[in-house]
Amino acid sequence: MSNFKGPGHSLRGSKALELKHLRSAVAAAECGSFRQAAELLRLQQSTLSRSIRQIEHGLGITIFERSSGGVKPTRAGRSVLRLARAILEEFDALVATAKSLQRSETGRLAIGFCTSLSAGNLKATLLDLKQRFPQIDLATVERSRTRLATALRSGVLDIVIVTGSQPPLDSKTMLLWSERVLVVLPEDHPLTARETVYWTDLRGETVLLSHYDPGREFEDLLGSKLVLPEDRPKIERHDVSCGIIKSLISMKRGISLVLESDMEANFAGLVYRELRDGTGPSRFDYSAYWRADNENPALNAFLKMLSERYLSPGLAT
Repeated sequence: MSNFKGPGHSLRGSKALELKHLRSAVAAAECGSFRQAAELLRLQQSTLSRSIRQIEHGLGITIFERSSGGVKPTRAGRSVLRLARAILEEFDALVATAKSLQRSETGRLAIGFCTSLSAGNLKATLLDLKQRFPQIDLATVERSRTRLATALRSGVLDIVIVTGSQPPLDSKTMLLWSERVLVVLPEDHPLTARETVYWTDLRGETVLLSHYDPGREFEDLLGSKLVLPEDRPKIERHDVSCGIIKSLISMKRGISLVLESDMEANFAGLVYRELRDGTGPSRFDYSAYWRADNENPALNAFLKMLSERYLSPGLAT
């Protein structure tokens, strides 16, 4: 990757910052540990530590607070890490696009999503697609909703499947399925004794939410279900993946919210319960979005399959 050179004095005198430095920093933030991040990236811990020192020196800021218990991003570090993830996502998308261009484009379909593939409708839908259309070269991309919308507009992706009701600009829409909202609890939490948990039961709890999708939607849902501030739980936002959130729950740092497709991604020591209000379970809708001018035959075949599978009343613009 080309050098990240700017007008700052610290960057001019530093060693060039490279993708490997960004990957080291992001992995350390995800794992909360230099040792675990080094194992994940198959590096020596000293090599990873040196990469992070180089990026901190090059940018002139401290990205991590170090302690015997591990590392956590500083306030400035959180901002840098968000941009680092965006850079890595864009680069990975570039590589994926280049690889696809090396192959025949006939029968290629690129699908973006930001939900669990471990179980549920998305996994079943993609399995059905491969069974019915084995000749289609399927590429799947997991990104944030904003990055997916950008990739859809640029043509890197043919279709995205996400929660929420805000479609990307100039896209067509198909309503697919809905999933229940669940609360994730440590196995010895008092609420695990109940088969059903109500939103009002969350009062006084600490809810851990990821900056990744659909964390913001969960926070908005909490606000709509518990209108009075004194009824709402404490919300902690973490710039880590949903998998790390589950680790924090197992450490009894709090509870969290997920969609039911996440339930099959087993994690020791956790219990799932349905969240309800007076009208019944709370649900999130999933929709498909694609560009109206996309004439990819593989996309048309997939849309026909989706319409048949989910009995969509029609396509909306």
